[in-house]
Amino acid sequence: MNAAALDEGKDVPETVDVVGVGFGPANLAIAIALREHAEEGRPLEAVFFEAQEEPTWHPGMLLEDASMQISFLKDLVTFRNPVSPYSFVAFLHQRQRLVDFTNRGCAEPLRIEFAAYLRWVAEAFVDVVRYGSRVERVTPVRIEGEVEAFDVLVASADGVRTVRARSVIVAAGLRPRFPAGIAPGTRVWHSADHVHRVGQLRAPRRLAVVGTGQSAMEVALDLSDRFPEATVHVISSQFGVAPSDQGPLVNRIFDPASVDLLFDATDAVRARLDVLHRNANNGVASSSVIRAFFDRMYRDAWLDRERLVLHRVSRVVALEEAPSVVELRVQSDLDGDVTSLHVDAVVFGTGYRPFDTAELLQDDVDLLRRDDAGRPVLRRDHSATLTEPGSARLVLVGQSEHQHGLTSTLLSTTAVRAGEIADALVAEAAENQHSHDRSAGAHTADRKGTHVTV
Repeated sequence: MNAAALDEGKDVPETVDVVGVGFGPANLAIAIALREHAEEGRPLEAVFFEAQEEPTWHPGMLLEDASMQISFLKDLVTFRNPVSPYSFVAFLHQRQRLVDFTNRGCAEPLRIEFAAYLRWVAEAFVDVVRYGSRVERVTPVRIEGEVEAFDVLVASADGVRTVRARSVIVAAGLRPRFPAGIAPGTRVWHSADHVHRVGQLRAPRRLAVVGTGQSAMEVALDLSDRFPEATVHVISSQFGVAPSDQGPLVNRIFDPASVDLLFDATDAVRARLDVLHRNANNGVASSSVIRAFFDRMYRDAWLDRERLVLHRVSRVVALEEAPSVVELRVQSDLDGDVTSLHVDAVVFGTGYRPFDTAELLQDDVDLLRRDDAGRPVLRRDHSATLTEPGSARLVLVGQSEHQHGLTSTLLSTTAVRAGEIADALVAEAAENQHSHDRSAGAHTADRKGTHVTV
């Protein structure tokens, strides 16, 4: 395929085997696995479209002293292929940081360090990704009553184009979640945008953070560091701040093998385990961050000042933003009292929601089979169960905690999951080789790795 073919906006779109929506860790790991298949003689033509202009990973939360909460071994490849050239260890070695990382004596990388690793890997796959390209729509292609492919509408600075693929992988990440009735504004933002937005503040005196998880605690400490003269109000639904459960037995729920157990379990058992073990990841903070928060409160008490104020078992019941101030009404669920706070800005560390593929399917949203709760029903390999027959494959990554468990949106099983998805795509392509509508030799001369010229 050549670039001109798509740029000319032909009525009949050019076809590839796989289109990936997004190029974050999930699809980056899949690109690695597909390249390994190609090196073993099983190539697929794949192209990934990423809305960002360059490789980025949670740029709004790249605080200088923030660390990951997982081992460096839970990278893009190691659990699946320990000798891969795209491991975190290989990255450290190439950057001449391996010895220093070891001497640091900590298995959890700095967040800025892991982001640099992801960028380093992404730079090795510039031939298969198109940055600054936003997927606007995914439309099923029906041939004789069966869904045989998808047309992917992509918008970029060069215009709008359509690429047809037999398989589409939607790994568009998570979306910031605000409480009902709350919308972002000039002085109201989500922790996901914190680094980008906090610079607009000029000598604030009162600030607020809503939430009790890792992000909320990190933002509160960051605000206190940046503005030592300010008072930071932290509004928590909990009595305190619960620590994440990092015990080795509980952590097994994040093992790749546990995905099989959870997927095969009943809905009731999965729901019960979700409640029991959600404190291993969601709405909790690391012990080190909790200690730093409490130590600062304790030290300030001896210095007769109050820079961190924790509103326990409380929630925001109203928010009104004016040009120079935000008024929050905070209700305590302990005694029902309502406090009015006037702050210079408020940051919501209230978590994320999975991307909903319905945004891409639009009028064809009914193509996705859903359960009684309206959630997509996936197979073990993360491909969606469709309501119509056909060989086309729609893979949804990060949208199935209800089936695959807590790791659906986490890095813990990224490497193994990528291998499973790539294996399924390659096997499916082999089974459907006879139905390919392009000539057998049209692309063989230029099919190295996962290369495609789109």
